[in-house]
Amino acid sequence: MGVEFLVDPELDDDLKARIVALWVEVTNAGGAVGFVAPITAAEVWETAEAAFGGVTSGLDRLIVGVEDGALGALLFVVDNRFGLKDHWRVLKRVMVSPERQGRGLGAALMREAEALARAMGLAALHVTVRGGTGREDFYARLGYREVGRIPGAIRVAPGDDRDDILMWLELGAGTPKAAGLTTPG
Repeated sequence: MGVEFLVDPELDDDLKARIVALWVEVTNAGGAVGFVAPITAAEVWETAEAAFGGVTSGLDRLIVGVEDGALGALLFVVDNRFGLKDHWRVLKRVMVSPERQGRGLGAALMREAEALARAMGLAALHVTVRGGTGREDFYARLGYREVGRIPGAIRVAPGDDRDDILMWLELGAGTPKAAGLTTPG
């Protein structure tokens, strides 16, 4: 896999457009990245601009995976914007191009996020998963564990409510052991 991962690449108009295109492609292929298919680029832009603003402000980070010149994967490492939670971050909009799935790119992207978090001195990472997709198994294989579930929190359509599954990855010594987040043993 000849993928190059870039952390905080310059968010020029071309990269923004490629990110929105990937977001649309992933959503329309059934990905759970904030929208429900079918979706258009025009519908994604407002949410995307907010995410880009977090990166350009320096609060959030962006990791992109480029393969053969094409944007193949990305995720945002999002600051909690609350001092008491400054020791961990949320991974949002974890995306892999449907044509590049099944080759380990998603796992490699998540390892890049973990390496960045360790370099930042963070204690943990958090990701949420839309219930009913089976994605929690992917994150579990990477060491994330389910630490909570909000029943029916995501309404993808009338009568189709999904759980919001909370996944957590401790990054090492110094990770706070909050109630309910301890690992037996």
